[in-house]
Amino acid sequence: IFAVGLMSSTLEVSRAGFYDWLGRDASKHTLEDRRLTVLIREEHEKSRRTYGAPRIHAALQKRGEICGIHRVERLMREAGIRSKMRRKYVRTTDSRHNHPVAPNILAQNFTASAPNQVWASDITYIWTDEGWLFLASTLDLYSRKVVGWSMSASMPASLVEAALQMAIDRRSPLPGLIHHSDRGVQYAAHAFQGLLELHGIVCSMSRKGNCYDNAVKESFFHTLKTELCDHEHYRTRAEARASVFEFIEVFYNRQRLHSTLGYCSPIEFEAQRIAV
Repeated sequence: IFAVGLMSSTLEVSRAGFYDWLGRDASKHTLEDRRLTVLIREEHEKSRRTYGAPRIHAALQKRGEICGIHRVERLMREAGIRSKMRRKYVRTTDSRHNHPVAPNILAQNFTASAPNQVWASDITYIWTDEGWLFLASTLDLYSRKVVGWSMSASMPASLVEAALQMAIDRRSPLPGLIHHSDRGVQYAAHAFQGLLELHGIVCSMSRKGNCYDNAVKESFFHTLKTELCDHEHYRTRAEARASVFEFIEVFYNRQRLHSTLGYCSPIEFEAQRIAV
């Protein structure tokens, strides 16, 4: 924009020094930063632009790259690479019913030493131009894998039954498995409780009004909303179903790096431990 002579005198540097800098080759450090930035962009795109620096750093380590997390943070900041903005959402539970309520056996202990020891379930909703689409899902706390799910335009007890039945068909759990949920009418209903009893599954329910008692499921729905649904405009329920299916079965279970799992995906986490 400005003449070199004017800029040199204003900034009190020599014209020769400026031209020397202009013709100088980039340093090794600068070239390495450029190479890493390309890789960071690749991993960011693979994560659907949802990863922040910690997961990007973990992904680079999996590729054999040696770099510090602070360097990744700096390069992401300089390149304007950031995870999607997160928006809050609201979830409600209808616990106004006369069905029996199970004790809170889990007591906020969200760890398991093997698959099919503890499952957690919950319901959330997704807006479409046709109205709400309700999603019930069941998570294995060992690997955080979504082992069962079901979607419907309404919230009948059959919605949560279908998600649990999918999990049972896929995992064939032994009797004694703990199933934890909130105390909503769908989970307290006779049909759902009968399904648990049929397979020897022990029922555990959160305390009334305590969202922390099912924090792992809250965390999964937060991930679903902030990394997918908040950034989509679903015209139909069918469109939303396809999107959520792809997120759960392709991205979340198979690709997304979980900090709780040492930055492995749920399927990778289970495969590593079965191999051992």
